[in-house]
Amino acid sequence: MMKSPLVPVALGLVALGMLAPSAIAESMRARPKAVVELFTSQGCSSCPPADALLTGLAQDDDFIALAYHVDYWDYVGWKDTFADAEFSDRQRAYAESWGSSRIYTPQMVVNGQHGVVGSRRNDVHRALDGAALPLQVHISREPDMLKVTSPPLSGLADAVVWLVSYLDRSEITIKDGENAGKTMVYTQVVTGRQVLGMWESASGASLKLPIPEVLAENSTGIAVIVQQEHDGLPGPILGAAAFEQ
Repeated sequence: MMKSPLVPVALGLVALGMLAPSAIAESMRARPKAVVELFTSQGCSSCPPADALLTGLAQDDDFIALAYHVDYWDYVGWKDTFADAEFSDRQRAYAESWGSSRIYTPQMVVNGQHGVVGSRRNDVHRALDGAALPLQVHISREPDMLKVTSPPLSGLADAVVWLVSYLDRSEITIKDGENAGKTMVYTQVVTGRQVLGMWESASGASLKLPIPEVLAENSTGIAVIVQQEHDGLPGPILGAAAFEQ
């Protein structure tokens, strides 16, 4: 899979109050309630309902929806065109952080904290009902740059700032495996992930991203996600924002 290039960023730590009022107004966006990560595969016959559910969630400003295509279904006879071993490893890391060794598709993870069967609509919506992200992340556009800011917030441990690139829509004809003969539409497909820097509870974060580099040929949007880690394993997501070209 093509990876997004490593993005050179100007990373500094600033409080939101240091921004000019016009910049604050430009960057202000509704705070999403949840980041929903779907672990799915083109070779999984039970995944299409979850893929469709994620498509619906992505249309709601309350949610940032991301689809990670895993590679452990490829042995069935169809190699997922979006799959990456790194995404399978991310799902395993979530399971390990929860004291489990079990991974499956389709699985939806809400705010890095709760995993549910992604095709069970009622279970997904129950997990989303009480979801909330404590931290605001703001994205504003400058001529050829994106400016990302997040204010300080006491009482939280420091966290990693991630850049996740994604493709908003792709139509794939599947020729083998459990979904052989179907033409599927996939949305919010993750195309790459990389660390941008750190968010610090005492000082917040500010960084700039060059648009031509973060939106590579195989991507139409990005999500900036602030997520805690514990012993190298993913923890709660504190805040997030998305931008689409």
